[in-house]
Amino acid sequence: MRIGLVGYGRGGRVFHAPMLSSLADATWVGVVTRSPERRAQLASDYPGVPAFDTLAQLVEAGVDAVVISTSLKGRPGLVLEAIEHGVAVVSDKPFAADADQARVLVQAAERQGVPISVYQNRRWDSDFLTVRKLVDSGALGKVSRFESAVERFEPDNLGNDSGGGWLRDLGSHLVDQALQLFGPVQQVYAELEQQPGQSVDHGFFVSLTHASGVISHLYGNGLQSAPRPRFRVSGEHGSYSVEGLDVQSEQAEAGLTPATAGDSWGVEEHRRWGWFEQGDEREKVPSERGNWPGFYRQLQAAVDQGEALPVDARDSVQALVILDAARRSAQRQEVVKLEDAIKF
Repeated sequence: MRIGLVGYGRGGRVFHAPMLSSLADATWVGVVTRSPERRAQLASDYPGVPAFDTLAQLVEAGVDAVVISTSLKGRPGLVLEAIEHGVAVVSDKPFAADADQARVLVQAAERQGVPISVYQNRRWDSDFLTVRKLVDSGALGKVSRFESAVERFEPDNLGNDSGGGWLRDLGSHLVDQALQLFGPVQQVYAELEQQPGQSVDHGFFVSLTHASGVISHLYGNGLQSAPRPRFRVSGEHGSYSVEGLDVQSEQAEAGLTPATAGDSWGVEEHRRWGWFEQGDEREKVPSERGNWPGFYRQLQAAVDQGEALPVDARDSVQALVILDAARRSAQRQEVVKLEDAIKF
């Protein structure tokens, strides 16, 4: 597979470049960025990886797939441009500003016969893989409540609207994870937090009622000094909780890649493992190994061998249906029933 990257901001540099540079039996063709600073950063990080001015130039260099990692405002247009060129597309999340815009992108790709996927890399986080293993194995019994939170104190980042606000950006991951675990949602209630003078929200609470009966409570906040556990999952046989964030983000921020980190990539030290608790009983649960490279290996199999894409873009449309409902709920201060809206 010959693959290119569009955008070398934090998303492209931290979340995509380490994976692309480590992908075996593939060629990282180059990066589209016109910023002199980002070109210099690319040259320092990955000497020999060329920079291009436009997506058209990257496609002309010969690619089978492109990754779009730009700000939300320009992302849908670049996705459509890539579809018109007939190359497979990976879009960063949020996939689009709303579900209607996302449907347009998916339908355009289907008309052209172009594979399209969304980088929901948090499906391959160590903590989420551990939660999924516990749920699927029945270790927790019938689950009643799923709590998922990413909260931190970042006052200097509140004015950054590149992802469309915390609900659209971070919420895309949290909703996707809840859907993967517990299936379709019937109703949504949400609250948003926004600082005076800011154009986007910096905090949210979303409650999802799944058709399966599970209640998901999702939290995100950029001004929280005392964060909740990353996950707390409550079932009839006990509860599992885990603190902190997946180690892969730290490794990538530190300049490591799956290739340079080797066997330590995605491995959580035992002090970061979560707990299974029931009454007075409490025991550590070894964390599954985080596996962001798994997304790109599956993409490679899809492009080279016609296998399933790592993330079905229609899943991200469904997540946006829920995020749209959450915004309506917060504006109206009422529960929003989805009914048939969950259909594509």
